[in-house]
Amino acid sequence: MRGDEVPEVRFAAARGARIAYQDFGAGPPVVVVPPFAQDIELAWERHEIRSMLHRMSAFCRLIPFDKRGTGSSDRRSLVPGLDERVDDLGAVLDAAGIDRAHLYAQSEGGPMAILFAATYPDRVDSLILHGAWARYPGTLHGVDRDELLAGVDGFVARWGTPDSPIADGFAPSLSGDASFRTWHQRYERRAATSDALADLLRLMVDFDVRDVLDRITAPTLVLHRAGDQIVPIELGRELAAGIPGARLVEQEGVDHFAYAGDIEPWVAELERFVTGEVRTRPVDARPARPTVVVRTLGRFAVEVDGEEVPTSAWGSRRARTLLKRLVVARGWPVTRDELTELLWPDDTEVHRLGARLSVQLSAVRRVLGGGVVADRETVRLDLSTVTTDLEQLHGHDDGAVLDAYAGELLPEDRYDDWTQGPRDLARARFTEAARRRLSELDRAGDHLGAVELARRFLEAAPLDDDAHRTLVTALLRSERPDDARRALERWNEVAVELGMDVPDIDELA
Repeated sequence: MRGDEVPEVRFAAARGARIAYQDFGAGPPVVVVPPFAQDIELAWERHEIRSMLHRMSAFCRLIPFDKRGTGSSDRRSLVPGLDERVDDLGAVLDAAGIDRAHLYAQSEGGPMAILFAATYPDRVDSLILHGAWARYPGTLHGVDRDELLAGVDGFVARWGTPDSPIADGFAPSLSGDASFRTWHQRYERRAATSDALADLLRLMVDFDVRDVLDRITAPTLVLHRAGDQIVPIELGRELAAGIPGARLVEQEGVDHFAYAGDIEPWVAELERFVTGEVRTRPVDARPARPTVVVRTLGRFAVEVDGEEVPTSAWGSRRARTLLKRLVVARGWPVTRDELTELLWPDDTEVHRLGARLSVQLSAVRRVLGGGVVADRETVRLDLSTVTTDLEQLHGHDDGAVLDAYAGELLPEDRYDDWTQGPRDLARARFTEAARRRLSELDRAGDHLGAVELARRFLEAAPLDDDAHRTLVTALLRSERPDDARRALERWNEVAVELGMDVPDIDELA
């Protein structure tokens, strides 16, 4: 690529938006996870950024992108929350034809990259966190959340104007350059509208992915300038301490923007890390999407490629409960408010629950290999990638219904309100199909088959008079009089409870 050439802007198809990305250079793929607002096309106008990108692409295939709602990506949808950003990052990898890559995340891109690495470890060769954080920097010294939110409007009002604080705070080594200050004001206006910026900043205040740090298995490098005025070095140290095996490299400098100041020390570290022998496992192609089956009838279990997922793989009971709730919704979206109320019914710190829900969603996605579609308002199970026995039960074929019904829905959750309606519906679907099949078995003279099915019917509906009659009759016709008498005794017990009369056994013979 010539020194003055700007790489083509391409677009990855994500759910409800196009994500702008570029793809240039040669070597191991490095996806550049963006900070809070940028424009990958306009960035090439500044020689500092252009020099950085050329230096990086000299040893790797570089794929920077703009998050949805910012830069050259589609802006017609809301700025995404963390869970949707994870999906968008996956869409960029898919569009670029990359099974797995190194993730280089700057600043506010850190939480997105961290959550992606914790959720899809098979797609991440390594994780590089540069001036990044796991929790919003303003929380480091205990600043009140309301105070942080109160500062958003003032920051937004100055965005893209001569009063913008970006140059002085994020790139102090360049702030004395009048051309840079003027250019960056225009860059800000192109990177995000004031509405998008305000939305983004309010979301950022509640970002907190500290609970997934210990799940990261990819080799991790944490780069941080000791004098960073925007993201204090303490937050880089926190990342390195929380991620197993992470290496922290503290470097001199006061700039937050990676391209400002002396770039060679950190780029050299990045090059050694990406091209050297830093991996803890062999680099294989990402395996094909797993076959995932969720069982909720008779018991709860998840099978991935035929192997049942052990309880220890979930990380918490809440993750299992979350998946159960999504399964009974049968692909319909469930609001985040409902999910947080279900998982944390007694928690009064409502503003923290969004981040906690993201952690649980990450655990579910990691087990399923995806399987969940999330946006800022709702979450739903992706039934195009996950098979459930409940969907089989609600099909139109009686045979499939009878095969699927292995017992009542989620028996361990039988006292939870959200399971009552789906459980009753599942039972009714089974008994309707069973009643039709019993008639067929009777006409065909298959008395043994009728006995087996009638017993299953009575496990689901022990008070059903017709099912008791069918069972006793079928036992008599299959020449099992002792079993018939015992079945008749149980029928009598039920009839007494219901105030009904039961025929004599001779009447049924």
